[in-house]
Amino acid sequence: MSGPDLKTAAMKAWLYGLPLIEIAATRARGLSFGQSLNTIGHVRALATPKHRAVTTPNNDTLYSSAQLDLSQGPVTLSLPATGDRYFSLALMDAYSNNFAILGTRTTGPNGGTFTLVGPHAAADAHVVRSPTNHVWALARIVVYSTADLEAARQVQSGLSIQGPAAPTPPPAVKRSAPWQDYFAALSALMAANPPPVTDRALLEEIAPLGLESGFDASRFSTEEAAEIEAGLAEARVAVRRGGLTGDHFVEGWSYPSASLGDFGQNYPYRAAVALGGLAALPPVEALYMRARGDQPRGLYDGLKSYRLHFPAGRLPPVNSFWSLSLYEATDEGQFFFADNRLDRYAIGDRTEGLAYNEDGSLDIWIGSQSPGEGREANWLPAPSGPFALFMRAYLPKAELLDGAYRLPPVEAVD
Repeated sequence: MSGPDLKTAAMKAWLYGLPLIEIAATRARGLSFGQSLNTIGHVRALATPKHRAVTTPNNDTLYSSAQLDLSQGPVTLSLPATGDRYFSLALMDAYSNNFAILGTRTTGPNGGTFTLVGPHAAADAHVVRSPTNHVWALARIVVYSTADLEAARQVQSGLSIQGPAAPTPPPAVKRSAPWQDYFAALSALMAANPPPVTDRALLEEIAPLGLESGFDASRFSTEEAAEIEAGLAEARVAVRRGGLTGDHFVEGWSYPSASLGDFGQNYPYRAAVALGGLAALPPVEALYMRARGDQPRGLYDGLKSYRLHFPAGRLPPVNSFWSLSLYEATDEGQFFFADNRLDRYAIGDRTEGLAYNEDGSLDIWIGSQSPGEGREANWLPAPSGPFALFMRAYLPKAELLDGAYRLPPVEAVD
C-alpha cells in the first residue's frame, strides 16, 4: 500500500467517522449521568453557559434527549399535545442524519404514539424505520417567556419513550484520541451501524485502513503510521472550515447548505457540523445563519459595539419564532454561551420588553459594554473576547428558504 494513499484514506476516514464518534460521546455522557438507553431525560431549564455537553445550544427551547438502541426490538415514542407551541422530536441516525422529525411541522399539534424500529426489523407499514440501530432522539419545546417556563415543562412531561433494555455500549473515545484508538472505536461503531450502500465509493477509498473488516493498528509499519498521523492532522485542520453554515456570505450572513441535517454524501460538511453544530435541524425545520465578523475566523470583537437593524416590516419571516444567539468561541471551533450580567444569551421575537422604534423598525445592540440608557432592553451582551453570532429561524417561510428574504448586515457602531 502506498504512503500517499494511506494518508488520504486516514484523512477521509477521520472526517467520515467524526459524527459517529461525537454521537457516541454524547451517548456516553448521558449514560454517565445515570440515564439508561431507551429512556428519555428532560432538561428542565433553558441552556446557560454551564451547558457545554453539545456545541451551539439554543436558549429558546427546553431539550429532552434519549439515546436509543433498536437492536433489541422496537421503541415506542409518545408525544404530547402541544397546541400552538412549537415542538419537534428529531430522530438522528448514528451518522447524524435527521431521518425523521416528529412534531409541529410534520405530525401536527395533537401528539400521538409512534413505533420506531431498526433497519432490519420486521414491522408493518405504520412505523418509523431508522437506517441504524443507534438513534439519538432530541426534542425541542419552545419557551415563550419566564412566566411560560412551567407550562412548557408540563408539555415536556408528556413526552415519553418506552423500549426494551439494551446492552451498555463500549466506552467512547474523544475526537482528539490517538489514531489507533479513534479508528478502533470507529470500526466498532460502523460494525454496529453499517454504512448505507450509497457510501460505497468513499468506503473503497478508505479501505486501506481495514475499518470494515475489524481495525488492527498493529499491522501498520512505522512509516505507514506516520502517514496516518499526517492524514489526521490534515483532517483536524479541514474540519474547522464550514460548520452549520457555509462559506458563501450574502450581506454579511452565511446560509446553510440544503443538505444540513440530512447530509447524503457531503462528508466534510457533515463532519464540520458534527464539530460546530451537532444535532442541527434541516433548513425546512429551522434555518441557521451565521454573521461574518470583522475578526479572524469570522468572529466579532467583544470590545467593539455592533448593531443589527431591521427595517419596519422586514423581520425574519417565520411560521414559529426567531432568535439571535451570541456565543464565545473555543480554539477547537465550538461555540458556547458566555456569562453576562443580564443572564441574556439570545434575543428575539419573544424577548420580554423588546423595544421597537417609532417607525416599527428594530435595533439590536451587541457588545460587552452597555449601549446606554433606553437601549438595554435590546442589548445582547458579549464577552470581552471574540464571539460569534447565529440567527435561528424556526419553521422559516418560503421567502427565507428560497433566498427572496435576506437578513440585514451587522454593523459596527462608534
